[in-house]
Amino acid sequence: MTASALRAILASDRVTHVPGVYDPVTAALAVAAGHRAVHLSGAAVSAIMLGRPDLGFVHGTQIADRASTLVPALGDIPLIADADTGYGNPLHAVWTALAYARAGISGLHLEDQASPKRCGHLAGKEIIDIGEAAAKITALADQAPNIVVIARTDAYSVRGLDETIVRCRAYAEAGADAVFPEGVDSLDELKLVHRALPGVPLVINRSEAGGSRPVLSDADLAEVGVRLVLHPVAALLAAMRAASLAYRAIADGGTAEPVDRMPWAAFTALVGQDEALDLDARYVPGRLQT
Repeated sequence: MTASALRAILASDRVTHVPGVYDPVTAALAVAAGHRAVHLSGAAVSAIMLGRPDLGFVHGTQIADRASTLVPALGDIPLIADADTGYGNPLHAVWTALAYARAGISGLHLEDQASPKRCGHLAGKEIIDIGEAAAKITALADQAPNIVVIARTDAYSVRGLDETIVRCRAYAEAGADAVFPEGVDSLDELKLVHRALPGVPLVINRSEAGGSRPVLSDADLAEVGVRLVLHPVAALLAAMRAASLAYRAIADGGTAEPVDRMPWAAFTALVGQDEALDLDARYVPGRLQT
């Protein structure tokens, strides 16, 4: 999927909710649910691949590798991936963007934290110089035009709303397709960001990592310029909860029957078992069909 489809979503006048996916099965489930775009979280990849928290353990090469396994299940649905800080200077950020594009990723979000980064909802974050951060955005816009660049700033929790607006404006002027003011989630403050950046699409985060946060209507969000709402780990947390219940039921009673589960037939349909068996029957020697 090219960046054009994702740019069209950003250019629309509606809000698109973007759930997190982390493997081909969750990608297929998101497509079946009718989503227009999906997200691959660095926190999810770090947890699933390494069993580690979102503290800079994962590199872009691992995210690109994970993305390449789930993109085929997405068809024409664009994938947005976490690119953390770009994993270095502008040169490294460009290499990351090109690797993401080769993996089939349509867009990325790049943040202005110091490396190694911290999960956006943790204390102790540091942000880099605004010029250094803008240089990465310019480099991506120049050298990787086939991928959408969402510029995220973590300035809100460090220096407040005014600095957040200054940085969002600088990143938009540097060539970002959209800006992501992490931590800004009240309607009044989103209005201020929107007024300062007319015409610039906004991206917000509804991660459970942020605790209890205001849930604004899509109509209100659209009015203040929000075009994407990320739900990066909702499905992962739901899956972990369901798995924990199944493991506990088996440990306590020797069966998972008390736990609600997807039927086996639905699972095999999701992973394409019937289609695979048809190909097997058609091409495997001794099982050829006319």
